[in-house]
Amino acid sequence: MNLYEYKAHELSDMLRKKEISSVELTNSVYERIESVEPKVEAYLTLNKEAALKSAAEVDRKIAGGEELSRLAGIPIGIKDNISTAGLRTTCASKMLENYVPVFNATVVDKLLSCGSVITGKLNMDEFAMGSSTENSYFKKTCNPFDTSCVPGGSSGGSAAAVASGEAVVALGSDTGGSIRQPASLCGVVGLKPTYGSVSRYGLVAFASSLDQIGPLGRCVKDVALLQDVICGHDKMDATSANRSYTSSFDALTGNVSGLRIGIPKEYFGSGISPEVKESVMSAVNDLVKRGATVKEISLPSTGYALSAYYIIACAEASSNLARFDGVKYGYRCANPESLLDMYERTRSEGFGREVKRRIILGTFVLSSGYFDAYYKKAKLLQNRIKAEFDAAFNDVDVIVTPTSPYEAFKFGDKLDDPLAMYSADICTVTVNIAGLPAVSVPCGYSKSGLPYGMQIIGRRFDEPTVLNTAYAHEICFGGFKAPEL
Repeated sequence: MNLYEYKAHELSDMLRKKEISSVELTNSVYERIESVEPKVEAYLTLNKEAALKSAAEVDRKIAGGEELSRLAGIPIGIKDNISTAGLRTTCASKMLENYVPVFNATVVDKLLSCGSVITGKLNMDEFAMGSSTENSYFKKTCNPFDTSCVPGGSSGGSAAAVASGEAVVALGSDTGGSIRQPASLCGVVGLKPTYGSVSRYGLVAFASSLDQIGPLGRCVKDVALLQDVICGHDKMDATSANRSYTSSFDALTGNVSGLRIGIPKEYFGSGISPEVKESVMSAVNDLVKRGATVKEISLPSTGYALSAYYIIACAEASSNLARFDGVKYGYRCANPESLLDMYERTRSEGFGREVKRRIILGTFVLSSGYFDAYYKKAKLLQNRIKAEFDAAFNDVDVIVTPTSPYEAFKFGDKLDDPLAMYSADICTVTVNIAGLPAVSVPCGYSKSGLPYGMQIIGRRFDEPTVLNTAYAHEICFGGFKAPEL
C-alpha cells in the first residue's frame, strides 16, 4: 500500500514507531494529488512548502523523543471557508478570490499546535451555499467514484479529497448537511458535531445559528481523533459551549448491546430511493444482531423542516453577507460612478447566482410586512423540531435515517432546478435546526458502484455514543472502499 492509502490512526502508530516519517507521508499525499487532482479537482490552493516544513518539524520532535498528539504529522485538508493565516481563503467566490487572512480559525490553531500538516484549501459551493459543489466560482469538483457525478456539497472538495487519497482527513462545515451529504455521496465518514462544541471563530459565516465545523475521514476512528482535537470551549466564539468533553476516540468499543435505535417513519417515505432505504435497514439489522433494539418513532414536523431551514438560513445569509460591499475587503467593481453604483455592481459581479438567490430570499423574509409571516414562524417551528427530538430521545439513544435520499447525481441534473437541489438536504437539515450531533457512514452501493450513506443522530454533546454506533456498523459493513481512479 502507498502511505496515502492508510488511515490516520494507522499512520499515527507508524510515525510513533518510526516506521515512516511525516515528510515521507506528506510527499506521498502530494504525489497522489499530482496524479489524480486533474480528475478530481478537490483543491483550490496547495500549501506544499509550508506542509513539508511542518512535517520535518514533527520528524525532528519524534527523533528527539517528544510526546506528540496522535494527529501530529498527519496531512489534513481544510475547507476554503475556514481562515488560514497567510494562505488564501476564498469561500470559492470571486468576491474573495485574492483574500489572504492574517489570522487562523481556532480549529486551525488547534491542528497546528498538535503538529498536523495542512495540505491546502479545498473546493466548495460558493459561501457554502449548495449541495453539489457546482456553485464554486473556480471549478467543479468531481466524485471520485464516478467523475461524471457530483461529490455533494457544500463540502464536496473535502469529501472528494479524503475519498481519493488527496488528504488523509479533512475539515468541512455543515449548515444543513454540508459535511454529511457529500460524505454519503463520496463513501466516507463525516460528522456534524453538536452546535457549540467546536469553535466557529474564523469560519466565514453563512447562517450563524446553524453553521458548524466538523471532521471527515475514511473511518470512524479517524473522525473521532479529529473531533477530539477540534472540540472544546473558545472564548472567541460567543456560541461556544463552556463544558468538559469526554474522548470520542476512547469511547469506540463497538459494543451496542442494549442500545435503543429509533427509526423515524417520516424519513423513509416518498422521495427516498428504495435502494437507499434497503441499505439503511440492512445496516440497522446488523446492529440488532450485535444487541441493539429498534423502535419506530415519529417526528411529525419533519415535513416542514426544509421550508423552515431555507427561511432561517437565507435570512441569516442576507445579514452575514452584507459586509461584502466593495468597501472594506474583497472584490470591488471597476470604475464605479457613485457609492451606490459600487455597492450594486460589486455585489452583482462578485456573487454567483445561487448566493444572490439566497440573499434576495433572505432579505425578503426579513422585510417589513413579511418578517412575522415567514421568519418568525420558521423560528417557532425550529423550537417545535427541537422539542420533538428531545421527546424522542426519552425513548431511544440514537436515531437512524438515510443521509441522502439518493446516490450521487450527474453534473447539471439539478443545477437549473433549485427546489430539486434543495431536496437533497431533506434528511439532514433537521439536525442543524435542532443543534444535534450526527454522523454519516457508508452503508451500501448502487448497482453502478456509487455509495449510500446512513445517518446516525444523537443527543446534544453525545458524540461518543453516535460515533460508537457508527463504529459498530463499520465493523459489520467493512468500512471504506477506495474508488478506482
